[in-house]
Amino acid sequence: MATVQTSKTNTRAAQGSRINRDSFEPPYYQLANILRRQIATGKLRPGDRLPSETQLCEQYEVSPMTARRALTILLDEGLVTAERGRGTFVKPLVLGTATFGLAALEALFAHEDTTVRFLAVRTVPVTPRISEKLGVPAGNKVISIRRLLSHGERPVAFHREYLVFDPTRPIVEAEMGITSLQGLFQGRGETVLKRGDLSIEATTLTEEEAQLLGEAAGSAAFRIEHIFFDFDERPVSWGWFIVPGNRLRFRSTVGVQAPES
Repeated sequence: MATVQTSKTNTRAAQGSRINRDSFEPPYYQLANILRRQIATGKLRPGDRLPSETQLCEQYEVSPMTARRALTILLDEGLVTAERGRGTFVKPLVLGTATFGLAALEALFAHEDTTVRFLAVRTVPVTPRISEKLGVPAGNKVISIRRLLSHGERPVAFHREYLVFDPTRPIVEAEMGITSLQGLFQGRGETVLKRGDLSIEATTLTEEEAQLLGEAAGSAAFRIEHIFFDFDERPVSWGWFIVPGNRLRFRSTVGVQAPES
């Protein structure tokens, strides 16, 4: 059985490209691309064993270090798996490995025609929920900000946010300047923010949200919750964006695409 597998692998992985010694790309990167292309085109399929380091050295006239680095790239990308004593195998397609980036949010918030209108900025008493999120004791106050984001005349998102009220931290000025994550997406976020936790869930529009966004109450929407932390790991801002479901779409590619030649 092992002989059959090796024969099948060698047939599918037959050398179809060579390392270009005059290329600006290092040989290990070129070799990783060759193997990635073989996986993408089906020459190497899920469960197939890749050529060993020795075979790669012979086929592509590279050093063992180059072959090892090329295989490491594929391992880091999750395209293959290594089994001690058996070799390196192409991983099957696993939907659970799909990841969704924030490009859809960036397009929404960092659009050149995006405008932000402040609906209200005021201090409000701390509720149990706010206390849980921001760590502010009950009985204190926080700053409440409500914003409406639009593309031209069309509203695209409603934003509610609560800020820790602390005169020693310029978070209010930073948030007023950043507005709507636009600065963060474009790399203009203030240094008072160290990191943020984001979560996305499905919801429906309330009467108020529907009226502001020009949609029917009860329509499907996304709720994008965020908490931002300062460099002392203290939460400084908690809030959420409400975006109608027909204005935001997340995409992901599962599997491998062949690199450009």
